[in-house]
Amino acid sequence: MIIDGKKEAAALREEIKKEISLIKKKTNKIPELAVILVGDFLPSQIYVRNKEKNAKEVGINSSVIRYSKDITEKEILKKINELNNDDKISGILVQLPLPNQINKEQIINSIHPSKDVDGFNPENVGKLASGYHAIVPCTPLGCLLLLKRIEKNLSGKHAVILGRSNLNGKPMAQLLLKENCTVTITHSRTKNLKEECLKGDIIIAAVGVANLVKKDWVKDGSIVIDVGINKMGEKIVGDVDFNEVKNIAKAITPVPGGVGPMTIACLLKNTLECFKARLT
Repeated sequence: MIIDGKKEAAALREEIKKEISLIKKKTNKIPELAVILVGDFLPSQIYVRNKEKNAKEVGINSSVIRYSKDITEKEILKKINELNNDDKISGILVQLPLPNQINKEQIINSIHPSKDVDGFNPENVGKLASGYHAIVPCTPLGCLLLLKRIEKNLSGKHAVILGRSNLNGKPMAQLLLKENCTVTITHSRTKNLKEECLKGDIIIAAVGVANLVKKDWVKDGSIVIDVGINKMGEKIVGDVDFNEVKNIAKAITPVPGGVGPMTIACLLKNTLECFKARLT
């Protein structure tokens, strides 16, 4: 089975749209997302444009605050402080990557945890690791929702995660532990990576190495979620050799069209969650 991320993302957006419509009827309020975009990095511009478009479709107000690449860290922190204190703003997102003169950690830490729609603030990271309710990073959340479409009960499954980044690998591990999976995190120093992957009922590939996972790395009936986005000539490919693995796996996400659409849909979901928390 090929997991259609576009279809699943559309279904999630429709759920979000309906919920926002109901809340608007009751309260006459809607969520508002503030996005800070620094510089003219084309992939970031495209991604932010897609976020704006999707937000509008579901009924979320979205504003983009644009800065030139030579903006100072102090100016961005001042703007974030203003947004933190603006009751109309439900969520704040700073588009990464940032120019070298700006400390990414300082920026992330300055976003109030209740408005941190990316789920990167240390308070949200700590809550997730402790098993408490937290705002979850969008890509791992999207991966989990796709997994749950295939297997509602993940308890007891052995999940192998390729990659230990703060953005994907680590939060993915926490989410799967919460689902009572047995979790193995692998990385660039892991010995016998192929053998580790062969143990997985679930494989999450998020390392940024094109076509790394081959069919002889995957046991029959595994669910394979490919987070990788790699350019090969004019093509975009994942970390999994899709054409090889699709005949072995029980279900697999394509690249593009798999996890990517779910990431943006989960950003909208997080924005709605932040908004609802501020209503109570």
